[in-house]
Amino acid sequence: MLLLVDAGNTRVKWAIAEPGAAPGQWREQGAVTHAQLDRLPALWSGHDIAAAIISNVGGAALRAELSAVLPQVPIEWFASSAERAGLRNAYRNPGQLGSDRFAAALGARTLEPGKALVVATCGTATTIDAVSADGVFVGGMILPGLALMAGSLARGTAQLPQATPGAAPPPLFADNTNDAIVSGCISAQAGAIERAMAAHGGGACIISGGAAQYIAPALTVSHRIADNIVLVGLHAAAHANPMWGSPC
Repeated sequence: MLLLVDAGNTRVKWAIAEPGAAPGQWREQGAVTHAQLDRLPALWSGHDIAAAIISNVGGAALRAELSAVLPQVPIEWFASSAERAGLRNAYRNPGQLGSDRFAAALGARTLEPGKALVVATCGTATTIDAVSADGVFVGGMILPGLALMAGSLARGTAQLPQATPGAAPPPLFADNTNDAIVSGCISAQAGAIERAMAAHGGGACIISGGAAQYIAPALTVSHRIADNIVLVGLHAAAHANPMWGSPC
């Protein structure tokens, strides 16, 4: 079995893939917070894991904590490169691109091959990246995620509360302060995605991440919600790397 791990700023998402399974087809998947890492060995036990590929954007301390709970198997700490699995990286310094962004682009291209793409991952931060139809990661933008935007207003003002989205999206012109903050933050996120789509000449828009459920309904462009797009990309990267052999 192949273990896929997306270690982000807030949560660690994972999936276990059988040999030969297509990217996105997993035997099991899950997520834990950073405080729950000690649960992972029990969740992974019994799966006969033979190799692991990990994207970590949570820093050196998280890498050390993960290393302590990972199975004793060959591990690739996935990093952005000039080219992987048919995706070419046009970043000025290819290695500087966040591993999660490169993996998300790989995942999006796996789901929508041969198309111009805008890939939005909406988590602690929101990243919005462009991929050309012929497989070039063009570049992108990074902005505070939905919760960070709302939190900055609460921290930086005297009278605005910490706002949280409700079950239903607020109206654009809200009639209470909580909804007004949520409406503004969602509009900023959706507006950035729509601006990227316009600048990139259309194509397919893929949106992923924990806040996608709140942002997607505000979009006026056609889009596809894809869960765990980083894990899909890691799976695609493993398929393209002969070093992994049978686990992929």
